[in-house]
Amino acid sequence: MTAATNEVVDGDWEYRGLRLPPAVSRRTAATQLAIHAEFAGWELARVLLYGDGTRKVWLRRKRRAASLAPGPIT
Repeated sequence: MTAATNEVVDGDWEYRGLRLPPAVSRRTAATQLAIHAEFAGWELARVLLYGDGTRKVWLRRKRRAASLAPGPIT
C-alpha cells in the first residue's frame, strides 16, 4: 500500500486517499484497510478501480476535537 496521496477535511469528516498498485491482491488490501480501521479509526468511503488494475481508495473518519488530542505537558 502506498502512502497517503492526499488528505481533505470537510466539515465533521477527514478523508485520506490511498493508491493501491495492481500487484496488491484484494485480500492483502482488505487486511491493510482493516488495520487502518482498527487502530486509526478509518472507514472505507469509496473505491475506484482503474483499467490498469490500480485502485484509488478513500478512507474517512470523524474529526477529533483538538482539545481531546494529546499535547505537550507544560
